[in-house]
Amino acid sequence: MTTEEAPRATGQTRTPIVEMRDIKVAFGGVHAVEDVSVDLHPGEVVGLVGGNGAGKSTLMRSLSGAHPPDSGQILVNGEVREIRSPTIAQSLGIETIYQTLALAENQTAPANMFLGRELMTRWGSLDDGSMEAAARDVMGRLNPHFEGFRQPVHELSGGQRQAVAIARAVHFDAKIMIMDEPTAALGPAETAQVRDLIRQLREEGIGIFLISHDIHDVYDLSDRITVMYKARKVGTVRPENVTKDDVERLIIMGTVPEDVSVEEREALH
Repeated sequence: MTTEEAPRATGQTRTPIVEMRDIKVAFGGVHAVEDVSVDLHPGEVVGLVGGNGAGKSTLMRSLSGAHPPDSGQILVNGEVREIRSPTIAQSLGIETIYQTLALAENQTAPANMFLGRELMTRWGSLDDGSMEAAARDVMGRLNPHFEGFRQPVHELSGGQRQAVAIARAVHFDAKIMIMDEPTAALGPAETAQVRDLIRQLREEGIGIFLISHDIHDVYDLSDRITVMYKARKVGTVRPENVTKDDVERLIIMGTVPEDVSVEEREALH
């Protein structure tokens, strides 16, 4: 097993769509993220895992603009960017799908897709027809069986609600997607729907950081898995090169199996 895996060359550009270098985030005297570097390529899923307090969510909040890093660099398409707010992140094609989804429960799927960015008619009223047409177009690519366009989203299943949140990001031209626990509290059928959505996003060339406590999701969906432990990155591995037990040991103990070479161990620090 190698503990610092490079992305596959096939079908990927050499320049990452996102590169986070030596990111540090502290809250008072507590170091939440300490010298962490990760990258992401178009059409790639990078699983980001670790126990509670490992720093994975804080790292992604730095990318999303919700909590800018104290030091380090973030590069988007090879250019250093100062991401000081979620609005700036969105302008760079970075969208976050939070576990709570941030949906307006009593609004329809099209209304939620355009929430805060509504289309208007020339007379200043909401252009519901155009918003529904756009929603149908995007959802036709992501989930052709979706039919809940005219009902409040609180009446939709968990998988359908995830589809609405994802469709919103795709419509507004997301190139980089942060997905926070996308299958949490979903049943098997709904989890399968969300997994299919993630695979479809990857096929469309969107790069995804997948934060999850579900090792099965991460192992099955990720091209690479980055493990964090006590605010630091333990390493990055490929699912085909490790077992789920290996990944769980990295998460729980911050150590790698005994068969890892001295050189590979040194690369972790």
